[in-house]
Amino acid sequence: MVEARMIYLPALIGAVLLMIGVGWWVARRTRDGEDFLLAGRRLGVPLIMGSTLATLVGTGSSLGAVGFAYQNGWAGALYGIGGAAGILLLMWLFADVREYGFMTFAEEMSFYYGANRVVKGVVAVLLFLASVGWLGAHVMGGAMYLSFLTGMDAATAKVVVALGFGIYTVVGGYLAVVVTDAIQGTLLFVGFTLLAVLALVHVGGFAGLAEGNDEETLSMLGVEALGFLPALSLAVVIAVGVLATPSYRQRIYSAADVRTVRRGFLIAGTLFAVFSLLPAIAGMSAHALEPGLDNPDLAFPYLATTLFPLWLGAFLLVAGLSATMSSGDSDAIVGVTILLRDVVQLVTGRLPRPDRLVFHSRVALASVLALALVFALLATTIIDYITLLISTVLTGLLVASLLGRFWPRATWQGGVSAMAAGSAAALVVNNVDSYAAFWGNAVLPSLAAALVAGVVVSLLTPRNRVSDAEALRVLAEERAELDVGTEIKGERPRTTED
Repeated sequence: MVEARMIYLPALIGAVLLMIGVGWWVARRTRDGEDFLLAGRRLGVPLIMGSTLATLVGTGSSLGAVGFAYQNGWAGALYGIGGAAGILLLMWLFADVREYGFMTFAEEMSFYYGANRVVKGVVAVLLFLASVGWLGAHVMGGAMYLSFLTGMDAATAKVVVALGFGIYTVVGGYLAVVVTDAIQGTLLFVGFTLLAVLALVHVGGFAGLAEGNDEETLSMLGVEALGFLPALSLAVVIAVGVLATPSYRQRIYSAADVRTVRRGFLIAGTLFAVFSLLPAIAGMSAHALEPGLDNPDLAFPYLATTLFPLWLGAFLLVAGLSATMSSGDSDAIVGVTILLRDVVQLVTGRLPRPDRLVFHSRVALASVLALALVFALLATTIIDYITLLISTVLTGLLVASLLGRFWPRATWQGGVSAMAAGSAAALVVNNVDSYAAFWGNAVLPSLAAALVAGVVVSLLTPRNRVSDAEALRVLAEERAELDVGTEIKGERPRTTED
């Protein structure tokens, strides 16, 4: 193991230093707050596609999905299938909101309800907590690598990982995030392809997988191992996470135009659907080789450190580290954007001065990273952590966004009720063992409760009388204080067409 550390640690440190170097190079192009937080709204198809794919192939769909497949076989592919469906639905339903000049998802939600401040405040708080929670999951994944490789205690490893992607994000802002994500996305795709193919060959192909895994885990998508409803719930909860997680919306807001968003998301979603099989193959191979791992989330580093030559293992570990970094940096910068654009205004009634926005962004990043370390202590496995977070926070938010965008009768009271009912249903299911066992996770009852509450309360409350044009004007005037997205867009029907 000492010899291995002489290879693995320099490889991991070298990857982090490369990303920091890219962040420093990008920082020279950062002139103002819009550059720092939204990459100047000039991102093209390659960066939208590459950074979106890298975030999709994050901690859950790499470390988490390999560990999940270790236990549940082909069910490990459900994570990728759900993520691909989510990004393609996001493209279809929401790509055209790029035209409105939004800066955060809270702004977008507020627009759907007549620039309502209550909606904006509630969504801002929920999404800030969700961003920090996602960031905590990525810190967990990266820390697991370091602990496994070095024997470092968990708390120290989490601090090291947070600093790893925190430094280049603080230095270069959102453009550094998307450029480094595109690099890391390439490493991820190549690394996981190598891992899956070589692991499959090592265990003797699909015949070896069948011999080394239980019969029910070999069923179509592991449905016999999980049960139909839990399997469906897992795919749906991941799709909901993509549809309602603010880091994917940030790609829309920072793209050059609507066409760029659609092309980038289409390519990323297609590639991710193909990718979904790789973690499942890797996890099942690990189970065939070593069925007695104490922590299933260690299946990936187990394969990388025991199955392959040192140099190849080092490359695979860098690919795994890229999964945590490429997702963590996105959630960090999104959390800061929400904090400065929405939460600060909610608490103080003011927005930061434009000439101090970059400085405040960098200070806020340090604070967000520190808070994420606390959130990372709330769960023992990555998949449990992520599904609990999504079902509790994001399902009601997704329903509220769909009602507000596509149903003219939706009211702000209905939107808030949908969010509250979704969270309440999730908490009930998650805290009653028999319900949790039946559903797998709380996403389906949470979605149903949110939809019923949103529709009923909207019908019982007065219609929204604020036009789209007036709502856009109010939000644009607020952004003008930051000198970010000051152009006021005209009224436009809410459809998914250009």
